[in-house]
Amino acid sequence: MADDGFDYVRDDQALAQLVKRVESAARLAVDTEADSLHNYFEKVCLIQLTIDGAHFLIDPLAGVELRGFLDSLASKPLIFHAGDYDLRMLRNSTGFRPNGEIFDTMIAAQLLGIEQIGLAALLARCFAITIGKEGQKSDWSQRPLTEKQLQYAVNDTRYLDALADRLADELEAKGRLSWHRESCQAMVVASGRDNPRDPDDVWRLKGAGRLTRRQLAFLRELWRWRDGHAQRMNRPPFKVMGNEPIFELIQWAESHPDESIDKGPKLPRNIHGAFLTTLVEALGRAAAMAPADWPELKKAVRGEAPSAEALERATKLRAACADIAKALEISPSVLAPRAALEAITRGQARGQVLSIDEIMERGGLLRWQAEQIHGTVEQCSR
Repeated sequence: MADDGFDYVRDDQALAQLVKRVESAARLAVDTEADSLHNYFEKVCLIQLTIDGAHFLIDPLAGVELRGFLDSLASKPLIFHAGDYDLRMLRNSTGFRPNGEIFDTMIAAQLLGIEQIGLAALLARCFAITIGKEGQKSDWSQRPLTEKQLQYAVNDTRYLDALADRLADELEAKGRLSWHRESCQAMVVASGRDNPRDPDDVWRLKGAGRLTRRQLAFLRELWRWRDGHAQRMNRPPFKVMGNEPIFELIQWAESHPDESIDKGPKLPRNIHGAFLTTLVEALGRAAAMAPADWPELKKAVRGEAPSAEALERATKLRAACADIAKALEISPSVLAPRAALEAITRGQARGQVLSIDEIMERGGLLRWQAEQIHGTVEQCSR
C-alpha cells in the first residue's frame, strides 16, 4: 500500500523539489499537527503529505518559504480525515485555502453509518491495520521532533489514499457520492469563515447557564484573570487553571466573602506568587461589584419562543426523521440536527408546504438532507 520511509523537508531546496512532485500529482493526502494543547497562540507545526505512496513531512518552523508550495497544493484534489480543523489551522497560520476537490474520510464514514469514525478505527475496519495514538498529545512546537513523533505523523496520511478509495466505493454502492461531495464542499466553506469571539460570550464557560448573576460576575473576573496569564505565558488556559476548580472557587467565594483564600478550595500547585496575588484581586473585584454591573443571564432561546403547536410538530418531525435515519443506517444528527428541525417548524403554519430550498434556508441544511426529509416535513405540518 505504501512504503515505510519518508522525507523530512526542512530547507527551501528540498521544498522546491517537493513542489515539482505536488505539481505532477493527481491527488494528495494531507494532515497537519498543531500545538493547541501546549500554546495559547496555536499554529501549524508540521504538514504531512502522501503522494503516490511516498511520504513527506514539511516543517513550517524551520524557516522555509511555504508560499509556492501552498499555491501548488491549493489547486490539487486533496484527501483529509476530519479536515475542518486542518483547513482552519492552515488558513489561520498560512492563509491557505483549497481550490481543488476535497475528499474527507471522516465525513464519508458518517454518511455510511459507520459508528467508529476515528482514523485508527477506520483503518482497523477496512484493512486490519493498527496505528498508535501515542503522539496525539505531543508538543509539536518543540524541536527536535523524535523519530517516534515523525513515524506517528506519517501514519496520519500513509493510508488515506487507499482509505478514500475504499470508502468512495462504499458511498457509490449506496448512491451517496453526491451527498459526500456536497458535505465536503460545505466543510470547506465553513472552514474559511471567521468566527469572531463575542466578548459577552467568550467567558461563559460550559456550565455557566446554571449560575446566578452574582456568580457570573465571579466567573467573568476569573476568566479574565486566567486568560490574561495564559496569553502572557503562551500556554492554554487550562494549564493555568481548569474549569472545574474555577467553578468550585466561585461557589466558595460567593458564600465566604470575608474569608482568606487559604481557607478556600485547594488550588492547583502552580497558583502561587503573582498568580495567587492577581487571583485574590480578581475575586475582590467580583465581590465588590454592584448588582447593576453583574452580567445578565443568557437567554436560553433567542427570538420568539416557539408555540405549543410548533413544539408538537418538532417532536413529531424528530421522530419521523429518526425513522428515516434508521432506514438509511446513519445517525439522526447526520441526517438533520435537532436544532435544524426545530428551526424548520418554528413559525411554520399548519399545513404550510415548504420547498426544498425553504427547508435548506430555515434549517441550515444541505440539499441532500433537505431532499431526504422534504416529504416528511410536509406530512408533519398537517
